[in-house]
Amino acid sequence: MYIKFYGTRGSTPVCDRDYLEFGGNTTCMALFREEHEDIIIFDAGSGIRKLGMELMKKEFHPTQKIIIGFSHFHWDHIQGFPFFDPAYDPSKQIELIAFGEKLRVSDLKKVLSKQMEGTFFPIQLDNMGAKFEYNLKKIREAEFRGGRVLINSHNHPGGAHGYRLEVRDKVIVYCTDIEHGDSIDKNVVSFSKDADVLIHDAQYTPEELPKFKGWGHSSWEQAIEVAERANVKHLYLTHHDPNHDDVFLRKMEKQCQERFQNCNLAKEGEIMML
Repeated sequence: MYIKFYGTRGSTPVCDRDYLEFGGNTTCMALFREEHEDIIIFDAGSGIRKLGMELMKKEFHPTQKIIIGFSHFHWDHIQGFPFFDPAYDPSKQIELIAFGEKLRVSDLKKVLSKQMEGTFFPIQLDNMGAKFEYNLKKIREAEFRGGRVLINSHNHPGGAHGYRLEVRDKVIVYCTDIEHGDSIDKNVVSFSKDADVLIHDAQYTPEELPKFKGWGHSSWEQAIEVAERANVKHLYLTHHDPNHDDVFLRKMEKQCQERFQNCNLAKEGEIMML
């Protein structure tokens, strides 16, 4: 079982030679388990395009699904979906999910089809080809694909949710697009308790954070405090600011590791074995 990052950038994709090490694609990561088990994807930023290309080379079991879970529906978390090759393959089964007690959308299909209307995109959602299943539930937890998933509401403009996936004695917490405010959100700490891997928003430095109050993101210092208080085994910082190039992020990673040794800034293409 392993995690692979396909998009680690926040807000907008960046295409520049100074952004190659950590990557310029927006949010997307995937969890791969056994060969014939469902593939679980978190968010569909521009990074999902490369993931889709890789999946088209993979032989699927007839019962195997691709599952895409959305933390929320801001542009940088859905903009890659129209370029996801498996969505155009009639042999593929794709389940699109959004879980959370405070969901502000009532029609998942409508949200995703909006950006593919004729004004914005040449192919509409109903004409893509894959077999889609839409799964929107206002829940806090559920049995999920041989494990359990818990969902936590975040402070973020328009709302957002984090996912805690417990499977095969491993705990993976996906916690992006969150603004803690003046103090660390205690719910996020308890939600992340004893996680094997915590993937946490860290768009800003501590110095930058006050300038972006209300924008819905965290500093690396806040992410580390969550990891420390929650007894997390390994922390990945993600949702890198589009103005932070590789040199900047390399220095930032060194600062983070001086405080929390088992900490890395997520890089596109990086794989973490579980």
